[in-house]
Amino acid sequence: MKIADWMVESDVAFGTSGARGLVTSMTDAVCFAYTVGYLKHLQTLGEFTPGTSVAIAGDLRPSTPRILRACAAAILWMEGQPVNCGFVPTPALSLYAFGRGIPSLMVTGSHIPDDRNGIKFNRAHGEFLKSDEAAMRHEDVTLPEGWFDEHGALKIDVAVPPLTDVLPEYVARYVDFFGPTALSGLKLGIYQHSAVGRDVLVSVVEALGGEAHPLGRSDVFVSVDTEAVRPEDVVLARDWTQTGQFDAILTTDGDSDRPLLADQNGRWLRGDVLGILAARKLGAVSVTTPVSSNTALEASGVAPFVQRTRIGSPFVVSGMTEAVEKGNVPSVGYEANGGFLLASDIEHDGRRLVALPTRDAVLPMLCALVSARSGQSGLAELLETLPPRFTVSDRLQDVPTEQSKARLALLREDVPAVSGALGFVEACGPVATVDETDGIRMTFERGDIIHLRPSGNAPELRIYVESATSERAEELLTLGLESVRRWMV
Repeated sequence: MKIADWMVESDVAFGTSGARGLVTSMTDAVCFAYTVGYLKHLQTLGEFTPGTSVAIAGDLRPSTPRILRACAAAILWMEGQPVNCGFVPTPALSLYAFGRGIPSLMVTGSHIPDDRNGIKFNRAHGEFLKSDEAAMRHEDVTLPEGWFDEHGALKIDVAVPPLTDVLPEYVARYVDFFGPTALSGLKLGIYQHSAVGRDVLVSVVEALGGEAHPLGRSDVFVSVDTEAVRPEDVVLARDWTQTGQFDAILTTDGDSDRPLLADQNGRWLRGDVLGILAARKLGAVSVTTPVSSNTALEASGVAPFVQRTRIGSPFVVSGMTEAVEKGNVPSVGYEANGGFLLASDIEHDGRRLVALPTRDAVLPMLCALVSARSGQSGLAELLETLPPRFTVSDRLQDVPTEQSKARLALLREDVPAVSGALGFVEACGPVATVDETDGIRMTFERGDIIHLRPSGNAPELRIYVESATSERAEELLTLGLESVRRWMV
């Protein structure tokens, strides 16, 4: 069968960040087939031949070890050499693989609940783009006879290769650029929960001279979404900072490629605001970011070249690459979820930060902390240097994607009428512009923005709001959630 047929039969399809689905749907056979299709596509590009090394790693979900084993079996079947990088952050795996020009894959479901998982594929020098996904769908895959039982479980033994430690290189990346005293004097709480990078984040902070205090470590998987922070995590950050002990709280999502940073008052920073701070610190000439990101980017004049894309790192990577080809460097990108991407090397004070064109959670947090420290202020004060635009977001869960698309089609047909029926016009005034780059993004005459978009990774409808004050943004998000929830029934 072609990979497109495997997608239909298994209900495991490509989202914004690789193949994802229910753990029950991601059988060994399905994961094997996906990996074979991926390697066959790389063969057509000249990036995989018999004997090629393929780096693999995973997050801390209960299903990850099983899926990794199926992926390793597929690599062996294709006569490749799996390189076992263990359970490490996605950017640590990517840094290792890109630096050696070898393919890599990460078994992770990122922030989504652990009843789901996924496989994020990379090419030898960068992310798997949408054009790669489209081509991979046409690859034919036949399972080897006798390898799987009737339920799709792998029956053969797969020898796990010795562990290759990629973390020292990952830590050195930041120490070499920022210096071993970059965080000296800072007391930083590290919210560990179940993030795969929870221990290496402590190592990075300490290697830069900071004082790291691990917090909230969990033995079970915790679904931390950096775009829709859980109420309990809001409370935790405020409780931890009430004593004045911490200058900031740092954490990441499940596979540690998206950051979440709280200031000294326990307020979590939005990822798109963190991206602006990082771009400014790095002296970016070109910034690529999805349409959903905070418009303070343009208002602040951080970079002379700004381009907006659809949501998802492959689209950001494409935009960043175009900027590099035009000579608009340094070229960076970021997403509203905080993942920061670097398309070109950065030179500063004789130090070099090598390009890493995939989401990185650590870099933007370090940029913000170093900026605040060098300005002898806290993160809260650093945020006040940006134009007053505030974004919040949340999601309606368990909403089938097709249902979301059908509803948005009705909105698209008559935006003024439907937005009025939802109460948006009464609250925000008439609609001024509509952007359909990804979902439906409505900018109202009073300056408020409401953006509706089906998630590419899970059965969820995302709601993004932007306004001139945080209170106004929260008010509109509550209105949006309640109105859209009723509308979806």
